[in-house]
Amino acid sequence: MHVFLTGGSGYLGTAVLDALIKAGHHVTALVRDPEKAARLEARGATPVKGELSTPARYLKAAAACDAVVHTALDDSPRGPATDRQFLDAILPALAATGQPRTFVYTSGIWVLGAAPSGADEQTPLEPAQISAWRAPHEALVQAATSPTLRTVIVRPGLVYGSGRGILSDMLKDALNGLVRVVGDGANRWPLVYDRDLGDFYARALASPDATGVFFVTDEEVERVADIAQALASHVDPPADIRFVPITEARAKLGPYADALALDQVVHGPRARALGWTPTMRGITGNAPRLFEEYRRAASRG
Repeated sequence: MHVFLTGGSGYLGTAVLDALIKAGHHVTALVRDPEKAARLEARGATPVKGELSTPARYLKAAAACDAVVHTALDDSPRGPATDRQFLDAILPALAATGQPRTFVYTSGIWVLGAAPSGADEQTPLEPAQISAWRAPHEALVQAATSPTLRTVIVRPGLVYGSGRGILSDMLKDALNGLVRVVGDGANRWPLVYDRDLGDFYARALASPDATGVFFVTDEEVERVADIAQALASHVDPPADIRFVPITEARAKLGPYADALALDQVVHGPRARALGWTPTMRGITGNAPRLFEEYRRAASRG
């Protein structure tokens, strides 16, 4: 399959790219600068220079592919508008081909909102403020489904591994002697290992009946306080843990603080029905491996 990938040089996109190449797909990847283009080419992709906000540069190449996988995320204030601009360009272009096409859209776990009693793909959304823009974008993708356009929406848990992601901040803090936790740490984070997440994308592309929404998490229910304790106790001397009151965290982090404090127990039966099974589950039992990955990534710069 020929796949057009956005965000291939990013954290999530790198894992997806590696999984797609391993599965035998030919990948054309959108990239902004020459240095990143060279890195993508070294990993086996064919780079196309452009940005999400310049569809004229990539639309023809994307529409010619069998599938488009969208993992790019612009984290600037213009991010939501840029994402919508991309959708408004790519969805009609894929539909206009009249040929079978697949579009995979990456959403996020915070679009669900709080889910202390457990949630799955049928649970109504009550998005956290930081992710409220994602819900209408998901609806746009779902509405584009047609006999020739298969659409897939992936809601990954918080991604960890390879020394990157939110968890890497906690690893770094532990090595520096102080791990910070927003709130009292009694909340639970849905998580997924980056390589396992990449494998899901490859599996979804290979499953012609896969369509609609998929939660992709390892389903290992761990309190954030327990994660912090596992990381803090792994370093020598053990790091301290500071539980930051939510009001203080909001003053520094804004809506991001409320997202970090969400209590979410999330199940992904539809992902499991595709035969996807995570190889790594949870943080507390895998601290040594994760510290090793973090140190290795840090040494590479």
